[in-house]
Amino acid sequence: MAEKWSPDSWRGQPIVQVPEYPDRDALKSVEGLLRNFPPLVFAGEARRLKTALADACEGKAFLLQGGDCAESFAEFRANNIRDTFRVMLQMAVVLTFGAAVPVVKLGRLAGQFAKPRSSSMETIGEVSLPSYRGDIINGMDFTAAARVPDPQRMVQAYSQSAATLNLLRAFASGGYADLHQVHLWNQGFVAKSPQGERYQALADRLTETLDFMAACGFTSATSPQIRETEFFTSHEALLLPYEEALTRVDSTSGEWYDCSAHLVWIGDRTRQLDGAHVEFARGIKNPIGLKAGPTTNPDDLLRLIDILNPANEPGRLSLITRMSSEKVTELLPPLVRAVEREGRKVVWVCDPMHGNTHTSSTGYKTRSFDRIIKEVRGFFDVHQAEGTQAGGVHFEMTGQEVTECIGGAQAISDSSLGDRYHTHCDPRLNASQSLELAFLMAEELKSRRLAMGKPSGSALAAAS
Repeated sequence: MAEKWSPDSWRGQPIVQVPEYPDRDALKSVEGLLRNFPPLVFAGEARRLKTALADACEGKAFLLQGGDCAESFAEFRANNIRDTFRVMLQMAVVLTFGAAVPVVKLGRLAGQFAKPRSSSMETIGEVSLPSYRGDIINGMDFTAAARVPDPQRMVQAYSQSAATLNLLRAFASGGYADLHQVHLWNQGFVAKSPQGERYQALADRLTETLDFMAACGFTSATSPQIRETEFFTSHEALLLPYEEALTRVDSTSGEWYDCSAHLVWIGDRTRQLDGAHVEFARGIKNPIGLKAGPTTNPDDLLRLIDILNPANEPGRLSLITRMSSEKVTELLPPLVRAVEREGRKVVWVCDPMHGNTHTSSTGYKTRSFDRIIKEVRGFFDVHQAEGTQAGGVHFEMTGQEVTECIGGAQAISDSSLGDRYHTHCDPRLNASQSLELAFLMAEELKSRRLAMGKPSGSALAAAS
């Protein structure tokens, strides 16, 4: 690790998962162009997110992070953005009721274009080509021309991110996020769900609460908190030339912020202690996420925490664990105990998606809803046993009714995966599955809250 940090000090460290651009002059030209573009987000917004995450660290808030596996240029439509935003709001309302704390809404939106790959090459038949790494880098079509890394794609990604953020801000402050409106959407889900009766009691309680607030004078007209919400954005800081170009000095504090998103995270494949991605992230003042998979050991995790959060600031660092449903109760406790023993302040977040991917009998990459539930339950169980805070969840989901993950109340099967399998990379929960999971988590959070740490029945266990 270099002693002195600068936005480009990562260039002197070992790097993985970043493409080789054949035209270096074109890359430099695009980087120079991006450096002069306006920031996508602002330092003050990132600081507000950090304050909210500090509350999640202490159990006073709960993080809901969700969105696309990888955004695409082809699927860029206002309706798609609206639908994902709507489902996030629905989930947040349900979770707020269950957890009885504010829910921090953090989208995998407006920048989630680059994806790490397990192999640098993809082979179909006798043809091998460079792997697709996300629309910000190359094209998905299996042709030699499409797979060449093109720096101009960073400009298109920036433009799409700016337009997405503009729409998200309008939705968040323009009345679309009104609690009464969101609740009506929830009622529609309850009516259509095969397990509608299961959720009716919670929906009725939500209605009673909103009616009581209205009777007390707290309406959309009198209380902006009911009419508006804060919505933050995040993505994996994988393509470092893009991230560096959008890193700016905050005029009020004199500190560096990556203005491509409010929070950026380091992936499980790029968390090397001496690596370029860790070097870049340690110097920016945004909240940072760190993915921790099954190969994470306590000593390395503590070293990474010391590098990324040397001042031990609550809200600065979120640890996003992705252990799999079968291993979470075995592999997570040693990490939690080590972090707790050393007094490190982190937000513990569960990613139940990436450790539970398999190939279906019909050849599709998919995930089981039951296994997703099982990992979330195991995550909650571990933190309850250790006396620590389960701070949030991290999902790959979409507002569209795709058929990419099997199971759930809709009973999507292997044979129906091909009906609406639209992902450009990993399978996502659809709108109904996402909201179903939110209701189940709300029941879980409520039962644990009411038990005040005492053993209780698990709604998630019953569902799985």
